[in-house]
Amino acid sequence: MPKRLSLQPHLALDELERRYRTAKDPVARSHWQMVWLLAQGQSAERVAAVTGYTANWVRTIAQRYSQHGPAGLGDRRHGNPGAAGLLSAAQQAELARVLEHPSPDGGMWTGPKVAAWMATILGRPIHPQRGWEILRRLGWTPKVPRPRHAKADPQAQAAFKKAYQP
Repeated sequence: MPKRLSLQPHLALDELERRYRTAKDPVARSHWQMVWLLAQGQSAERVAAVTGYTANWVRTIAQRYSQHGPAGLGDRRHGNPGAAGLLSAAQQAELARVLEHPSPDGGMWTGPKVAAWMATILGRPIHPQRGWEILRRLGWTPKVPRPRHAKADPQAQAAFKKAYQP
């Protein structure tokens, strides 16, 4: 017979059920259901089969609840701000000022050129894609004309435009 998990009695069984049934967030609802079922004495394997999670995840949720109580449950991704950006706010402001002028080679700023600028500021290699991403984040768009076909016939195009009148 599987070993039963023991939970700290932070809340009564009827309160666990009420929180499970009234939870609006689907992740929190699943966590409350797991704790409620475990508090009834069901095994982690049985709770995993009922909820669709793995027994290991059920044990993790049980451990969170035992250690932190109700505050240990719920979707922790909501409070995760993610990784810090490559450039600080001051460095981004400096980049915005630099972008107001032509690039060092006299042309237009591109993702690889911005990545090279970032590499000099940060002192480490930066992938060209990161330069493009920061340009887009700052509101820049590609500043190149639409390509023209090398074999395009301007007279044929003009005749087509004249013939096609909507």
